Amino acid sequence: MWFRIATVLLVLWALIGCFSCIQQMRLGADAMGAATDYDRALYAALPGWYDPVFATAVLTGLVGAILLFMRRAAARPFLIASLLAIVVQFGWLFTATDIVAQKGMAETLAVPLVIALIALAAIWLATHARRNSWTI
Repeated sequence: MWFRIATVLLVLWALIGCFSCIQQMRLGADAMGAATDYDRALYAALPGWYDPVFATAVLTGLVGAILLFMRRAAARPFLIASLLAIVVQFGWLFTATDIVAQKGMAETLAVPLVIALIALAAIWLATHARRNSWTI
């Protein structure tokens, strides 16, 4: 039963990620509420590959979560691809911009860390399910 609950929560989490991605592509800096001048400049400076990587992260995460819910071993590669896209997305943000200096470490790192930890937990769950023959 806990496995089913965990996979439903992963699917819901992935849907939230898809919504956030759509909102960012649609609204830009205003996706998270009233944007500052810094937020607007940051979003305007995002490289052209940034949104496709974001979309890859959330879509592969969603496919992986759905496959895991369906007890399919094929979930794991999708979840790994999602984590890799997350690392690229946030890796660039933290190394190529001054966002941490501008907004502070606590405000900037909390959400990306939670996202990465949930992605790692999903991969662990897929691996655990495979080892216990819960997936086909």
